[in-house]
Amino acid sequence: MGQKIIRFSDLTGTHVENDDDLVRIVVRQHPDLEDGPVEIEALGGELTAVEELALDLVTIELHRPGADEPETVVLEAEAFDRLASATPMAEVLRGAKKVACPIPSQTAVPAGAKERVNYASLEHAGRPHKGRTTDAEKQLVRQHLDRINERLAAEGVRTIDLGNAEHVVRYGLEALARERGVTLG
Repeated sequence: MGQKIIRFSDLTGTHVENDDDLVRIVVRQHPDLEDGPVEIEALGGELTAVEELALDLVTIELHRPGADEPETVVLEAEAFDRLASATPMAEVLRGAKKVACPIPSQTAVPAGAKERVNYASLEHAGRPHKGRTTDAEKQLVRQHLDRINERLAAEGVRTIDLGNAEHVVRYGLEALARERGVTLG
């Protein structure tokens, strides 16, 4: 007995006649995306307007004094260019200092140097710290709250309490608190 797989575009529901017409789309960021990147498929013809709709974006890092990690901001190039009022942005960028990409031998931490903690890892997520809580840490806490709380308790550190408004806001746990029936006072 044979099997026949019928495929449809995730975008329009259109029947796919030929698998070679499918385009794999990885959605890395979207306001409705909760658990990391996802993959969808669409017919190539459905994506012809994508280039026309695409925005010229700039990704910048803000390294604020006292912050543990830089803040990543994505904005339209036109809006970013307007920030340069004395000189055109193209000129500012041409004259800017290059950022060196670290080579493996430079990434080793010298003896006695303080190692930076990556709070966007399961090993450190949820620990109390100064500075901004990154989106990556928030996502880890949302996805693995119980596991992280077990680790924190074992370490003798305060756990993340869904009844604590500050914790809920810091880690973006509003939906999880509602889901678990926790009301904030």
